[in-house]
Amino acid sequence: MVITYYGYPNCGSCKKAKAWLDAQGITYHDVHIVETPPSIDELKKIVETSGLPLKKFYNTSGMKYRELGLKDKIASMSEDEQYELLSSEGMLIKRPLVTDGLKATVGFKESDFEENWKR
Repeated sequence: MVITYYGYPNCGSCKKAKAWLDAQGITYHDVHIVETPPSIDELKKIVETSGLPLKKFYNTSGMKYRELGLKDKIASMSEDEQYELLSSEGMLIKRPLVTDGLKATVGFKESDFEENWKR
């Protein structure tokens, strides 16, 4: 099983998630979410496998989200427009984003990581 971890080095939740994965001895492919955000197709697969609605993938506390006024715009955007936006700007994606192609988690909650990633 290959785990892909999308994160941002300065993100506190990302640091906690990496420390958890490392402590469990779990190997993962580390991807800088800003330099290499997931493609539209990758995002669609991640959202689908997570079982979460697309709106849960937005970093609503981020500066970029507020800067673009997305709180009021998302409801009127099509899914395709939202995927395009998220894939073009990694800072808009809630992180860390972790997937193995069969399941996915967004953000860091130890209980979610225990359930999904503990071997």
